[in-house]
Amino acid sequence: MRTNGVCDEETWRAIVEASWKLGDRLLTLVAPNLRGDDVSELQAQLARLGFDCGRVDGILGPATIRALEDFQRNSGLRVDGVCGPVTIRALQVLARQTGSGPGVATLRELEALTAGARSLAELRILVGQFGGLSALSRQLVQALRRRSATVVASDELDAAAQAAAANRFAATVYVGFEAHVAPRTTVHYYQVPQFVSSGGRALATSVAKRLRCALPDVEVEVEGMRLPVLRETRMPAVLVTVGPVQQVIDHSAEVVWAMLEALQEWALDPLLSPSDP
Repeated sequence: MRTNGVCDEETWRAIVEASWKLGDRLLTLVAPNLRGDDVSELQAQLARLGFDCGRVDGILGPATIRALEDFQRNSGLRVDGVCGPVTIRALQVLARQTGSGPGVATLRELEALTAGARSLAELRILVGQFGGLSALSRQLVQALRRRSATVVASDELDAAAQAAAANRFAATVYVGFEAHVAPRTTVHYYQVPQFVSSGGRALATSVAKRLRCALPDVEVEVEGMRLPVLRETRMPAVLVTVGPVQQVIDHSAEVVWAMLEALQEWALDPLLSPSDP
C-alpha cells in the first residue's frame, strides 16, 4: 500500500477489512474469498485449538473451511462450514477453557525456520520491485547469484501476482522494494493482531540494522503491517519501502551489500530476536 495521503481503492479495502469483528457476519466459502480481521480472528482461534487452517492471513479459503468443519465435527456441532453464532459461542467457550497459545501456524513457521537453510547458497529467494527500482533489484539478484543463492526476480506491479510467483517458486524468503514518498526507509514484515511472522520480523530487524550502517543519513524504521504481498506469501517476507528514493539509488552498492549481509545473518539465525541491535 503506497503512502500518498490518498484514500484509493486499496486503502479503502484495507479499512473495510480491518473493520470486521468476529460475529459481524456469517463466514463461509464464497468466491471471491471473504477477507477481514474477523477471518483472522477465526483462523487464530482455530489454530490455538489445534485445528490447522494454514497461515493466519485473513483470507477465508478452503484450508480455513476444512479446519472449521473439523472443529464443528469435534465439538458435536452441525458440520456446515459456516461460522455463525453457534460456532462462535463454542469457540469462545473452548478458548476460555484452554487459554492462549502460539497456534499451529506459528509453530509450523518456527519449525520450518529452525530446520531450514544455514547459508545464502541454500536460500531460494524471490526479489520483487513495484516500479522505479528495477536497477536496484537487478543488482541484488546478481549479487545473490554470485553467492550461489537460487534467485528469481519479479517486476509485476500487482502484489498478488508477486506473492503467487513466490509461492509457486517455493521461495525460502521474499524480498521486495517499493518507492516511498516519505523521507525515510521502512522495512515491513507481516503482522496482524492475531499473528506475527517471526521469520519476517527477524529478517526485517536485520535488514534495518544493516541499512542504518549503509545509509547513515537515512532514517530506517521497522514496522509490522498487513500489506498484501506480505500477507499472501507463504514464507517469511519483507517489503522495503525506499525513501528518499534518489539518495538510496545513489548508494545502491551499499544497499545491496546491506541486504546481502542481512540475508546471510538471517540464514544463520532465522529467529534473530527483534531486540537484537
